[in-house]
Amino acid sequence: MSLDKNSKIFVAGHHGLVGSAIWNNLKSRGYNNLVGRGHKELDLTDQYAVKKFFDDEKPDAVVLAAAHVGGIMANSLYRADFIMENMKIQCNVIGEAYKHGVKKLLFLGSTCIYPKNAPQPMKEDCLLTSPLEYTNEEYAIAKIAGLKMCESYNLQYGTNYIAVMPTNLYGPNDNFHLENSHVMPAMMRKIYLSKLLNDSNWDAIRTDMNKRPVEGVNGSASEDDIKRVLAKYGIEINKVTLWGTGAPLREFLWSEEMADASVHVLLNVNFSDIIGIEKYSSAQMGASVSGTTDRNTNAGRGGAIPSLGEIRNCHINVGTGKELTIKELSQLIVNTVGFKGEVFFDSSKPDGTMRKLIDVSKLHSLGWHHKIEIEEGVQKLFDWYQDSLR
Repeated sequence: MSLDKNSKIFVAGHHGLVGSAIWNNLKSRGYNNLVGRGHKELDLTDQYAVKKFFDDEKPDAVVLAAAHVGGIMANSLYRADFIMENMKIQCNVIGEAYKHGVKKLLFLGSTCIYPKNAPQPMKEDCLLTSPLEYTNEEYAIAKIAGLKMCESYNLQYGTNYIAVMPTNLYGPNDNFHLENSHVMPAMMRKIYLSKLLNDSNWDAIRTDMNKRPVEGVNGSASEDDIKRVLAKYGIEINKVTLWGTGAPLREFLWSEEMADASVHVLLNVNFSDIIGIEKYSSAQMGASVSGTTDRNTNAGRGGAIPSLGEIRNCHINVGTGKELTIKELSQLIVNTVGFKGEVFFDSSKPDGTMRKLIDVSKLHSLGWHHKIEIEEGVQKLFDWYQDSLR
């Protein structure tokens, strides 16, 4: 089921880290009939607003890259928000995509869907085999529900919805706000600001704080007020304190490569390819892709054919299959930034999951491999961050 260059593609979350990269990747391939809406233009948690959008735009394909996201601190503090906001977004967009006969849908999740103590590297089949990591349980449950929605719509209605689960992402348009950013940009900004404090480079500090205020404190605040709020986040003169022990292992993928993998899947991979063409013929993906299947019949319902057995774990891991410790990552950033101070780890704070390496053999079998290694990627991210301050 192919999309031609004139296909209208709705990229939900096109201002975000991955969504913006997917938008640019599609453009670079000659797909110019793209539709995007900022949060102020379209609230994806509003069922009626989402229905009206689909009524008006009638997209041929949807990339669901919009999500309510954050790091360990945000996940711990706003548990109800993380499950409710993400569930609303997914239910609204996937539900309306089906009702409006969308040909292809790509759902972006996260590898936090996997159990805390999953065997490493984590294969797709380890989903739901043991308890989740407590600190991001709500977000993980929402994302599991999203991939199960895609899988279930495919099996019941013969749709072509595919879920991809990226590892930790970083890259252009990353979130460097200290209150709710992910590990790499937060670490990079902390180390950079500590270096600036040591250098007494207040012009650069004020520029940084004006671009991304911390708890409402911006570059116009006094030096004492700026120092006070930065110290709260472990940023002092030539000294940075990070959460946890530094021992957890993490895998990282450059966001533009995640976008390339996503677009590769969107354009070249069908549900039948994932579960095995010998199990699921294209005929079984019948008329329902045009939104015409009667919900009370068996037309296009793979899940209603006993000979297929149990079909599950149809999502695709997206990553590098390589990892490093948080402490090793901090040293890599220290070297990249040119920081001469000390980095401390506060072991009274949570580490999160100790290891999260994914098995990417399914992705490789579908024809995609990463190219950018972590050393190059960290330099690219720091270059982007400095450019964002100009």
